[in-house]
Amino acid sequence: MTTNPEVFVHPSSYVDQPCEIGGGTRIWHFSHIMKDCVIGPDCNIGQNVVISPGCRVGRNVKIQNNVSVYTGVELEDDVFCGPSCVFTNVINPRAHIPRKDEYRRTLVGRGASIGANATIVCGIELGRYCFVGAGSVVTRKVPDYALVYGSPARVRGWVCYCGTRLDLHGTAPGTESCACPACGRKYMRDGSTVVESTD
Repeated sequence: MTTNPEVFVHPSSYVDQPCEIGGGTRIWHFSHIMKDCVIGPDCNIGQNVVISPGCRVGRNVKIQNNVSVYTGVELEDDVFCGPSCVFTNVINPRAHIPRKDEYRRTLVGRGASIGANATIVCGIELGRYCFVGAGSVVTRKVPDYALVYGSPARVRGWVCYCGTRLDLHGTAPGTESCACPACGRKYMRDGSTVVESTD
């Protein structure tokens, strides 16, 4: 195992070899990090978490209790995975038919938050700084900064880098803009795309 001496692994947890784990990362009770994983620095991996072979986890990722991160899932920096959220990696699983060669990639973009008990169907991308509501079932790509919830999850609004809801609404064509009421960052919306403004 290639780790920084500053990594904390609870005695009840297992880290298979080889793995690379960055300094400042904490792995709590009854978790299992499987071989060939790369986990960045300053992550917090909660109780009863499984990270399957070959997964990539970025810097400062928070994975709460009872989450399984399956092969094919990649979490970029600053991602938050709420308690018991669910990832998948096969679209049509059968116990009696092996499909390890059919794993689909799921990318969770930088700064995204996934609420408790949400399910992320494999093969999609969650955009940067998006917010998935608790209990949602995500079946399609989520845009950057989008607030999605429901089953299936749909875009219900937009959120700031800091997680505060933005006042970008309406269906008229053209560009809308606003500033975050909490941190002051500015955003522009054009249709289904929201970007941070430099003005």
